[in-house]
Amino acid sequence: MPSSLFSRRDFSRAIGTSLAVAWAAPGLAPALHAGKPNSASAEPASESPIRLSFNENPYGPSPKAFEAFSSCGRIAARYPFATYPQVLDALAQKYGVARENIVLGCGSTEILRSVDMAFLGPGKNVVAAEPTFEAVLEYARFTRAEPVKVSLTADHRHDLPKMAAACTSKTGVVYVCNPNNPTGTINTREEVDAFIQAVPSSALILVDEAYYDFADDPHYGTAAEWTKKNPNVVVARTFSKLHGMAGMRLGYAVGAKETIARMGQCMTMDNGNAAVLSAALASLGDTEYLASCRNRLNSTRSWLCSELSKDGRSFIPSQANFLMIDMGTNVLPIIEQFRARNILVGRLFPSMSNFLRVTIGTQPETEAFLSALREIAPATASRAA
Repeated sequence: MPSSLFSRRDFSRAIGTSLAVAWAAPGLAPALHAGKPNSASAEPASESPIRLSFNENPYGPSPKAFEAFSSCGRIAARYPFATYPQVLDALAQKYGVARENIVLGCGSTEILRSVDMAFLGPGKNVVAAEPTFEAVLEYARFTRAEPVKVSLTADHRHDLPKMAAACTSKTGVVYVCNPNNPTGTINTREEVDAFIQAVPSSALILVDEAYYDFADDPHYGTAAEWTKKNPNVVVARTFSKLHGMAGMRLGYAVGAKETIARMGQCMTMDNGNAAVLSAALASLGDTEYLASCRNRLNSTRSWLCSELSKDGRSFIPSQANFLMIDMGTNVLPIIEQFRARNILVGRLFPSMSNFLRVTIGTQPETEAFLSALREIAPATASRAA
């Protein structure tokens, strides 16, 4: 399990010493640095920075979830064999599927890893957007699969027709992050439908919906509805974002029985701990709290976009709990200037080096970010929203 200082991305960059050694084999350069946090997002000296770097929910878990995991002391010495199937059943009910259509992971990163381990290997390739969340491509290196990257569209969305066209008989996995990290953009229900029909049935379509809960565009929809009729579609979700349990590590996937079983063979045994399973079960039932978090964060997102527009700044409209702002220059020095003000913001994305990613925090946290932004990079009339 990753250090609590690691982000979802950091975990993908620190799978473990055994993988780092394996990647040191001839022809494979080591890609991960176990135990080394991202320097641009490292903690400042202060004990209480404003954390707007890892797309966490600043409001934290449901009070019912707090109560559930705080009472786990009495069962800490026992394996959670009873709670595990209860969570599976609760998720199965949520999606209208059977227990066999759900698998749990230690965060959604384990879900992504299990897909690569199950469906990739030498001679296979994985198709993904550029940029997107990197874990699937980085895990694929261990399987010796070839990465095939497809640039985003001009409006920073997945180019699904080009991604489908890039698929061949060698394609083992096609990865779609929707909403996409780091751009926050979406592909519509109709676009995803056409994409699924265009991709060869021999390729697994992995749709990462970590930020699904924040999307409010009426044209957006979950790909989970396609898993019932398309056995090559699997959807990944997480309790790290809206549920506010990033530090507790629990993700899951929804898919066809055979697909889920194949992924399960690549999972760590007993990968759910008593505290997080109990908390997840309670959180799933607290729909009122989840709706409150969603409304507050989306409201703050709208407020920030409005203020940026008033400043004449260019940004990418987001359907997630983060936003990318075009700073017009390399963002690394800007990231450090925020850090000096005790505000942690997102890392540099090489293919979008002028864009600063900022997580939507509480309203006061986001106001503090905006004030610092106006000090660091005063708005100019030449910028267009």
